[in-house]
Formats: sequence, C-alpha cells, structure tokens
Amino acid sequence: METRNPARAADAVGAQTSPQPKPPKSLLRAVGRAIVEHDMIRDGDRILLGVSGGKDSLSLLAILRHLQTYAPVRFELAAVTVDPQVPGFEPARLAGHMQALGVRWFLEAQPIMEEAKTRMDGDSYCAYCARMKRGIMYRLCREHGCNVLALAQHLDDLAESLLMSLFRGGQLRTMKAHYRNDAGDLRIIRPLVYARERQTAAFAAAADLPVVPDSCPACFDMPTERERIKRLLAAEEAENPHVFASMLRAMQPLLRAGDLAD
Repeated sequence: METRNPARAADAVGAQTSPQPKPPKSLLRAVGRAIVEHDMIRDGDRILLGVSGGKDSLSLLAILRHLQTYAPVRFELAAVTVDPQVPGFEPARLAGHMQALGVRWFLEAQPIMEEAKTRMDGDSYCAYCARMKRGIMYRLCREHGCNVLALAQHLDDLAESLLMSLFRGGQLRTMKAHYRNDAGDLRIIRPLVYARERQTAAFAAAADLPVVPDSCPACFDMPTERERIKRLLAAEEAENPHVFASMLRAMQPLLRAGDLAD
C-alpha cells in the first residue's frame, strides 16, 4: 500500500511512567470474559492495538495495559494510530499519554479522504476509510513482528452491525470476536465485545483520557446508516432494558470463527 508519509514511532519503552487510573471492575470483567471465552490472548503474543483516539480504543488501551500487570499469560503491547489527514484531527496529542503508559506507539499518516475521491468504488466513505486503515494496521503488524491486531468495537457496534446486515444485506452477520485474516498470518481480536459503549464513555470521562474528537467531514455531512440504527436500538432499549443481553445471546454463534489453533 502506498503511504505518502512514513510511519513515525514514539517508543516509550523504558520511559518513566505515571500512575494510571484503574479501569472499573465492570469493564475488566467484560473484557476478561471475552478474552477467556474466545481464547484471545495467548502466552507470548505481541499485540498491536488500533487506537483512533476515541473513548473506546483509549479505554481498551488502559484495560490491556492494566491486564499486563497481573494476567496469567505474558504479552507485549504496542499501539498504532492512523491519521487520515482530515482537517481538525490532531492525533499527536496522544504522544504524551502513550509515553506515560510506557507503550510503544506508531503514528501513520495517509490522505485517505483525498484518495477516496478518486479510488472509492461503490463504498461509503466510512467503509473505504475502514478498509484502508485495516490494511495499514496489517502492514505495521508484520513490519514490527506483532501477531495479533486488537480492535475496540464493543457490543453496541456488534448489535448495530447485525441489524444493518439483516435490514440491508439480507444476511445474518456481525463482527467476529476473534478470527484470522485472509492471509492467515495475523489474529484479530475484539476484547470489548461484551462491553457497552456507555461503559467506555463513563470510564474515559472519569479517567480524563485524552480523547481526540472525531472530525471526519464525511460523518458530519452525511449521517450514516449506523447512526440511524443506533437511534433505533436506543429507542428499543428504553422500552426493553434487556435488548442488548438478548441480542448477545442470539449473536454468540456469529462471534466465533471456527478453528483458530496455531
């Protein structure tokens, strides 16, 4: 993949770290359950976490960093932020946070929005951007010897994806909790699949995490189908507080990717 600007790394290994807020037990339980049930993290794994700068990925970063202090398996953790070079997005502010956590951080810049104007073929801007970012993260995993890519989608994202797939595609599909990429050389994990968005939002606010505001003009100018589904689910949850628990039970077979043995 062509990259206009080379990757820049903020390597904070060995840097002096400052005390970090402990994630709440509810979030730790949700992530711990997902990791165990879906065999996400194995001894010796080298994990690259995609950090957009949003509340979800920054919460997951804090959780995984915390788990490193007591988990029965040993794993390495690094982070990557892909800068799509849209006005107002300032990921450089994350550098100090990564250094405080003692996490090696890669910042990769690519003019994805500009490229989409000429290269996008039948996709939405969001789908094109997600695909380009995923390709960049796969490449960085390989370049830096990471065998696992961690992503921060949560239960709300999975429920929205399920309904979008049903309503628009006529398929029973959602995001998987743990699977291999097509090439078979990387495992992709989503440790937040049992966590709610409101949990990450509350933790990010309480811990004063350095959330980078979303500034994508495509999202602001063209409200997405996902936003419409989010509102639909919020209205349903107001009438049925157990709707997400019910959907999670129904989605369990969809979360698994079959044989992941090495």
